Amino acid sequence: MPALSSLLPPTLTPILLLFASNVFMTFAWYGHLKHKSSPLLIAILASWGIAFFEYCLAVPANRYGSAVYSTVELKTMQEVITLVVFAGFSVLWLKEPFHWNHLIGFGFIALGAFFIFQKWT
Repeated sequence: MPALSSLLPPTLTPILLLFASNVFMTFAWYGHLKHKSSPLLIAILASWGIAFFEYCLAVPANRYGSAVYSTVELKTMQEVITLVVFAGFSVLWLKEPFHWNHLIGFGFIALGAFFIFQKWT
């Protein structure tokens, strides 16, 4: 079976891996908030187990991504992807509202990301 990195364009592979890793990490960090009656130790151990899979995706994402993106670009992508995943997670899993001020704040962060990817040197 061919490696994922050989099936997709090198610019897309890290983005998809970072997206998937962020889904795992968001559940690891915030998923337990839906089950606050569970003991904290159980939440920690479950989160740690989920985070393992996040690392299994994030490490290759950064390894493959470093061939086509700078580390600053990779980190910026990861942060924007984290916000997108978290926004969906908070609405769909935690049933929290997403307000216009959240959208504006995330928009400013996305604007900052736009400037990171400009080649104005």
